[in-house]
Amino acid sequence: MSETKKILIAGGGITGLSAAFYLQKEIREKGLPYEVKLVEAGSRLGGKIKTTRRNGFVIEQGPDSFLSRKQPGVKLVRELGLSDQLVRNGTGQSYILVNNKLHKIPKGSYMGVPVSIRPFLFSGIFSPVGKLRAGMDLVLPRGKTGDQSLGGFFRRRFGNELVENLIEPLLSGIYAGDLDDMGIMATFPNFYQLEQEHRSLIKGMRKTMPEKKKPKKSSGKKRGMFYSFANGLETLVERLEDVLGDNVSLGVGVDHVEKKDHGYHVLLSNGDVYRADAVVMATPHDTLPKIFSQYELFDDFRDIPATSVANVAMAFDESAIKQDIDGTGFVVSRNSDFRITACTWTHKKWPNAAPDGKALVRCYVGKPSDQSVVDLSDEEITNIVLDDLNKTMNITAKPEFSVISRWVNAMPQYTVGHTERIANVRDDMDQELPGVFLAGSSYEGVGIPDCISQGEKAVTDVLTFLRD
Repeated sequence: MSETKKILIAGGGITGLSAAFYLQKEIREKGLPYEVKLVEAGSRLGGKIKTTRRNGFVIEQGPDSFLSRKQPGVKLVRELGLSDQLVRNGTGQSYILVNNKLHKIPKGSYMGVPVSIRPFLFSGIFSPVGKLRAGMDLVLPRGKTGDQSLGGFFRRRFGNELVENLIEPLLSGIYAGDLDDMGIMATFPNFYQLEQEHRSLIKGMRKTMPEKKKPKKSSGKKRGMFYSFANGLETLVERLEDVLGDNVSLGVGVDHVEKKDHGYHVLLSNGDVYRADAVVMATPHDTLPKIFSQYELFDDFRDIPATSVANVAMAFDESAIKQDIDGTGFVVSRNSDFRITACTWTHKKWPNAAPDGKALVRCYVGKPSDQSVVDLSDEEITNIVLDDLNKTMNITAKPEFSVISRWVNAMPQYTVGHTERIANVRDDMDQELPGVFLAGSSYEGVGIPDCISQGEKAVTDVLTFLRD
């Protein structure tokens, strides 16, 4: 009889949970002599996925959805039998706040990059000079090869106005970072490839984007691009927790990992030593230099920055919002003196999120140049948000209640050279720490489907390693 091999997963965010689920599935279906243990240092699972249900409201304290076109998320939902609980976002006009005024985001664009010229020509977001400069993309030569900052890349192609008034607010919100620090290869390599292949981004987008079919009049509103669950995104985490059962230990972290002749000794925070044949580290990058303190290969991770963000969800009676806006939300230009970076009219984007007659608004603070706002008191943050909101809306009452969520140093920054740095660390791990694998938002994508995909990849790596 073969001895049971043990696999430890450190971290109970969506990456670690996905890895544990798919490992368990492989073990069960193929009768493998393996066992899985997941440890999470905190008191709850899900990481940044956190839903509060209160007075009929469904409030997301972290991400509110995942892209429906990204298959890893849809696949996991299907595997868990949750497809019937999925809901799509309500669609509507999105805005951008420029010069203290809300402007409709021009149609015919992808992540702020023009595909159709006409909507941009008639947009009030840009000056005539800014429009002319953006159009230079059609004639400019290709830029340098290799990794470079997103900000530098887009400024060279389109000039400052288009970047600061449209592209930057749309893209930087995904990573909660500064466009001028973010590396293109780790964030949006597709734009780099478009320039290399087609020279002009506008021309490249026109050639490669699928043509949109005109909706029939009887088809009604277009379908939303995002999925969530009727009872909140944490539905996914709760089902995973049920399925994984006793294989999960909460309140147990990893203090130290030591390589032995056969496998690893993992010292846990409760004093236990877990003897593992393979280890999946689905924890933030800044935990690794301490856990593997005897190795220098993770020293570079100390220099990977992370930003902090906070969001404020506020519940109102609909009658309190005297000047309503027809849309689902807005993002804020970098040049604005607003301290909020974006606002979602959640009751319009997710109709299931608020009872009839109620409004739910969620705003975000913590841009790279204003990190200190995250440390303010609940009352101070709420007042800042209400003051900014009342510059565009007329809210006549205090919120019925607020839910404030702070994510301190929780947003890893993919700076220039990130992809190469991670690849080098993985190569060194193959030599010095065979059987230890990295996965999570610190490495190859921050979105929920990206993290699920990394969890799946870790499963493939673990099974391949244990078979060899």
